[in-house]
Amino acid sequence: MASIDKFSNEATNDAASGITDVASNGVKRVHTPTGVSHPAKKVVNGAVVNVPTAGNAGSIPGKTDLEFLRRLVDIVIKDGLIGAMDRDTRVCDFHQPEKLKSVLKELSITDEAASEERLLAVCSDVIKYSVKSAHPRFFNQLYGGMDQYSLGGAWLTEAMNTSQYTYEVAPVFTLMEKEIYNKMLHLIGFDGGDAIFVPGGSLGNLYGMNVARYTKFPEIKTKGLYGLEKPLCVFTSEKGHYSMKKSAAMMGLGTDHIIPVKTDKRGKMIAADLDKRIHEAKGEGYDPFFVNATAGTTVLGAYDPIDEISTVCKAHGIWLHVDGAWGGSAAISKKHRTLLKGIELADSMTWNPHKMMGAPLQCSMFLTKHKDVLQECHSANARYLFQQDKNYDVSYDTGDKSLQCGRKVDVLKLWMLWKGKGDVGMERDIDHLFMLSRYLASKLKQTAGFKLIQDPECTNVCFWYIPLSLRGQEETPEWLNKLAKVAPAIKDGMMQCGSMMIGYNPDGDLVNFFRMVLSNIDSTTEDVDFMVQEIDRLGRDL
Repeated sequence: MASIDKFSNEATNDAASGITDVASNGVKRVHTPTGVSHPAKKVVNGAVVNVPTAGNAGSIPGKTDLEFLRRLVDIVIKDGLIGAMDRDTRVCDFHQPEKLKSVLKELSITDEAASEERLLAVCSDVIKYSVKSAHPRFFNQLYGGMDQYSLGGAWLTEAMNTSQYTYEVAPVFTLMEKEIYNKMLHLIGFDGGDAIFVPGGSLGNLYGMNVARYTKFPEIKTKGLYGLEKPLCVFTSEKGHYSMKKSAAMMGLGTDHIIPVKTDKRGKMIAADLDKRIHEAKGEGYDPFFVNATAGTTVLGAYDPIDEISTVCKAHGIWLHVDGAWGGSAAISKKHRTLLKGIELADSMTWNPHKMMGAPLQCSMFLTKHKDVLQECHSANARYLFQQDKNYDVSYDTGDKSLQCGRKVDVLKLWMLWKGKGDVGMERDIDHLFMLSRYLASKLKQTAGFKLIQDPECTNVCFWYIPLSLRGQEETPEWLNKLAKVAPAIKDGMMQCGSMMIGYNPDGDLVNFFRMVLSNIDSTTEDVDFMVQEIDRLGRDL
């Protein structure tokens, strides 16, 4: 068996740049140049183990001063937050994947531990080469910005490192969840219902489809698809989110059993066509059970007419789910909540506070007006976790409502965000984003070279930029093919210089266009003006 002295000598050699001392128990301690003490070591039955050091027996050796974290927090605040939100900072420092691999020298995990200096250097590189989504000119996705209260909640969540399945291990977070659930349920007229945080809006939509199927066919939980007499089908707008396809595939329905419903020229589901499709499906032997409406489509930002769709669903006895992952936050604004007219008539809704509300990723919820359906549909009654004879009210154990066992705590960052702003501040922020979208639409109509696709309903603003070489020409198929290449070329230019980020895409018969998303409350009309000028600068001579 190796001796303690032999191991200590090896440890000393491995830490040649550090300083060693000997504790009263004869075990050497190794200190890094930063002053952080690594755990002392000894050999027990041939295995190397950590041991307490004298004078520090009640603490965790090497972790009590947390100097590494203090230094990292300073870097994150200075470069990852303050620096990233500076308009003079590049939104991105873009490199092709192979080039970036060569720049990031420390990607490989090695046998030997890296020093704290090397780890901090890597963290600085992570900030340097990552996209600055907190930057006020990041318009690329349906999220962006940074709220310090919410980020503080996210940091505290990670430090507490618990799972949100029982009150036993997450007492404070459980009470916070109930508060947030009740508030958001009330905003959409689901008082008395239930809710659960989920890992993303796509999973929220999966929950909607799953509980809808269980509600109509409760025996499916035990017998599965084999117990059904007819094939099932679901309906969603032709502009609906692709998560519907993934949900249908995962649940064994098959993507062929998703029936698309026509939309009008603004991208809104046509209720009359939904009714027609349901009748046709029934005539073909299908058993319809689920309709997905959308409150704020991903590309055009369209709000489906929920009240009209609800009338059709009720006539056929079909569950109505609303994918409000993006546009559901309009419910917070007295001015814009009419976009969700009829939401109280729906059975369930997906809502992502990490989008328009500004909470850090990820923060998503599934809400339903039916109080017991989550528990009944998803419970497995694991006796090792959900004992019914605990010393508290076990109705506070929410884990069996979820498809997950371990569930990340997502509530604190949202609670901190809302508590720090209040209802008034939250409403003001939502109204600000809608104002910016209207400001941009008006500006584009008045600026040469820009063509607005349609007036925005949510905060998505979709438009083409037409360079000088294509202006004043007939819009032939050849012309459209050339126009389709403009947005990708301009996007490449803005990525190379890092001035801003905006997404582009085709949609139906529409060739590539820019989809400007307003989701960062720190963005201003000056940032919108800059965006218009920058696109013109990058694309004028194409």
